[in-house]
Amino acid sequence: MATDRIRINNEIHAPELRVLGAEGENLGVLSLEAALAAAKTAGKDLIEISPSAVPPVAKIMDYGKFEYERSKKEKVAKAKVKVSETKEVQIKVGTGDNDMILKAKKAAEWLAEGHRVRAELFLKGRYKGMSEEFLKTRLEKFLTHIPYAYKIAEPITRSPKGFAGVIERDLIAQAKREKEQQPTL
Repeated sequence: MATDRIRINNEIHAPELRVLGAEGENLGVLSLEAALAAAKTAGKDLIEISPSAVPPVAKIMDYGKFEYERSKKEKVAKAKVKVSETKEVQIKVGTGDNDMILKAKKAAEWLAEGHRVRAELFLKGRYKGMSEEFLKTRLEKFLTHIPYAYKIAEPITRSPKGFAGVIERDLIAQAKREKEQQPTL
């Protein structure tokens, strides 16, 4: 955050600045002293907006108002950021169809929220010795129960606990699916 510090008035070091007036008008390239004098006559602060530009850009405005607008923009940007997690759903070889459907509905909710879902077939004891084809088809059967369009992010592979695959939502396929399900009048 130290590099994000905005310089105002006497903290500005550049000998020349491109200055914007209080109403947004371009005052042109001025010396630092002339820019500070213009800000003082306007009763406002000289704020360095773009220090990396050549020459640096400064604006004449009230610093409190500038900080308020900047914090508002940051809050809006922060609110738009969507946090996506990888949720996990675990089934076993003996999981019944109704339980699979319930877990598939939960996975669909997570996909709709934008999360990735890691589907895992948990194996213990003698189930670890079963044929890999059968176990993969068991996990694929679970994936077919999910009522939301998805694409495979990571294919089904052997994991430490059994078999696992990661899916994520497919917005285009979901939009098509919803369009097809709408009743035509």
